[in-house]
Amino acid sequence: MKAKDKLPRITDPWMAAPAYTARESWRIFGIMAEFVEATERLATVRPAVSFFGSARARADSAHYALAERLARLLSDAGFSVVSGGGPGIMEAANKGAFHGRSPSIGLNIQLPLEQQANPYQDISQSFRHFFARKFMFVKVAAAYVVLPGGFGTLDELLEALTLIQTRKTPRIPLILVDSGFWAGLLDWFRGRLVAEGMINAEDMDLLLVIDDPEKVVEAIFKHYETRAFDRLPEEHELLLNL
Repeated sequence: MKAKDKLPRITDPWMAAPAYTARESWRIFGIMAEFVEATERLATVRPAVSFFGSARARADSAHYALAERLARLLSDAGFSVVSGGGPGIMEAANKGAFHGRSPSIGLNIQLPLEQQANPYQDISQSFRHFFARKFMFVKVAAAYVVLPGGFGTLDELLEALTLIQTRKTPRIPLILVDSGFWAGLLDWFRGRLVAEGMINAEDMDLLLVIDDPEKVVEAIFKHYETRAFDRLPEEHELLLNL
């Protein structure tokens, strides 16, 4: 008997069951509905900053206080603040914006653990599908602000980096807040990814590291000092083909 004959094979007829295939096809309409509803509800949200960080940050933590203060500054400066709508840093961001001049927006995701909508949202939009929610973060953002967080925070950051690096989305400020937290990751990027040719050295310029909340706001305005916050026609085209 040949070695490959000993390998397991898929023989379960359920894998090709018509009922399963039909269900998958109908799910497409639910996904379309999420995109349409979210697009319509957020159509006037401009300019906006997408805000990320840990759902596990305690309300009495320094990170929570920093996020709340920064979000309030952004809101008073005229930016809608968009978070994942849950607890921790997301709540702090929504809370700061809620008490500011501009809308506080939560893009909530249905999860078995951790996610529970916080009460500081002027606009609350719920999603079942991560990819629809992630698209809306990208679509509305004039900038990304990323505080310390876990896998979800890293996922959002790295996706934004990838989309900008590959020119699938317009370049926007990607700002990491709390240099001490991010130092090890950035050192690894330089020491391994750049050193081994996995990314170009100039790709590191896509990231800004700023600790002072006022300077975060200044950096965003500086990025747009020679242009409007509204998308240019070619940038609209990029997002339509994302």
